[in-house]
This record gives sequence, structure tokens and C-alpha cells, in this order.
Amino acid sequence: MSKEYSFYPGCSSQKGASSSNYLTSVGTMCDALDIKLNTIPDWNCCSASIGYSGGGELPRMALSARNIALSEQNNPGQEIVATCAACWLATRETAERLHEDPEMKAEADIALKEAGLELKNETKIRHMVEVLIDDIGYDKMAEKVVKPLEGLKIAGYIGCQTNRPFGIDGESFENPKYLDKLVDTLGAESIPEYEKKVSCCGGALAFSEPEKSQALVKGILESAYDHGADMIVTPCPVCQMNVEVYQDQINATYGTKFNIPVTYYSTLMAVAYGGSAKEASLDGQIIRAKKLEEIAAK
Repeated sequence: MSKEYSFYPGCSSQKGASSSNYLTSVGTMCDALDIKLNTIPDWNCCSASIGYSGGGELPRMALSARNIALSEQNNPGQEIVATCAACWLATRETAERLHEDPEMKAEADIALKEAGLELKNETKIRHMVEVLIDDIGYDKMAEKVVKPLEGLKIAGYIGCQTNRPFGIDGESFENPKYLDKLVDTLGAESIPEYEKKVSCCGGALAFSEPEKSQALVKGILESAYDHGADMIVTPCPVCQMNVEVYQDQINATYGTKFNIPVTYYSTLMAVAYGGSAKEASLDGQIIRAKKLEEIAAK
């Protein structure tokens, strides 16, 4: 029987957006694991960016509250699952804040009433990796592997938002191990000693102060390179984009020669579960993951 969840894809993962390849690979992964994602109808942006930079607290909370209310109305009884770290963080923060702050909840209710919605706020907000770890489990994930990712050495880069302030239950904030375990489960070689797995990629500074962001990304790449990583894997769209797309600029600035593919965990899983390069959305990579493409082609 399929496990069903109310799905919040978020702006960056929708078709044609910067992380649309994430959504494609998640779909392939979920098909293999018999997970059914029911997209929240008419979902809106969680305001993870503009909401913190001047949009105001109540509008920010009201936007995420609208998504929760829409989920409760259209997918009743189903936990909300997000793949984007920022979307998960913003939605979960809203749910907890509105539980703890009756005045804010009352103001959000007024805004939602104008849209014909009512917020019960009884829905659990989860990241997709929580579903994989807690509801599916490593043993079940291993059973589905038909193309082991043998010969690949992969650095697990978690970043900030999937790690703090909430993190994944049962995992250390300083040294979370679930990506390492997942990499090993899929037949590849993890790098548990990778020092930069929870370091910031400077996503918030990528446009305003790119030199600072790129200095942070350089450290993330350097550590992966020093440990002999063939590629980097992450659960975060901002981390994936920053660490992949700025390698040319970092090389030009620092005289380095980085050319390390950066993929999502779902990309690895899609290939390991027998998906083609297209089904794993490897065609969406800026830096081609050639070794992964070779496994997908077997």
C-alpha cells in the first residue's frame, strides 16, 4: 500500500525553475519506494527570502499558514512533506510559532478568513529525508537498489537549513550521518570525516556579496576534493545550486580547477533504483555527473 503525503514542492522545484531536476528525481525515487505525493492545490511561495528581508513577520507567517490550511482542506489527515530545505524550515517555523503565539495566530486567521480558509494547524511538517529515514528505513531503501553506485566516492553536504534550528530527529547538529548512511546504502562510498558537511554555502550572500559566498563554497569544494570525492550530494536546492554553478568563478578567482558534480540524494536514489539518466534528471546538471551517467546507462 502506498504511503501518502501532502506535498509542498516550493518555488525553486516547480517546472522550469532552477531546481526542477530535483522534482523529477524525487518523482522517480518515490515511484520506486511506493510513496504517493499529493501536491497541495494552489500552493504559494513560503516567503523564505523576501519575508526575512523586509516583507514583515505577519505576511511571512500568513503565506506559510495558507499552505498549511490548503493542505488541511484538500489533503486532510496527510502530513505535509517538503523537499526544499527553506520551504520545510519556513513552514515548520510557522506551524510552531502559531501554536506558541495566540496573538499572531489570531492575526493570521483574519488574513486566511479573507481567502475563505481556516487553519486548524494540526498537521505535522516534515522534510523528505525524514520520510525516507523514519517511514521507509535504510533496509527498505537498500532492497530497492538494482544498480549499486559502486566505484563512486561521495561527500555528503547537508548545509545549514536542513540542519538548524530543527535538524533531523536523532541526528547530531555537528556531525549528522544520514547522508553518509544513505550513500553507503546505495552502494557508493561515503566520506564520514568530511569536515564541511554542515558549513554554510553563503546562499543569502550569493548576489549581494558574492565574493564572501564564493569563499565559503571554495572551502566546501576544497574539503571534498582533499578527501578524494567524485561528487557531492545534498538535500538543499540552494546548496546544490551555489556549490555547483559558481565553480568556474571560484576557479578564476583562486586559480583552482574544481569540476565536481553536485547532485541531490534523490538523483542518486533514482539511478540506484534503475532510473535512466533522464528519469534521474542528470540532464539538469551544470557539471555533468559522468560516472553516475555511466551507471544509469547500464
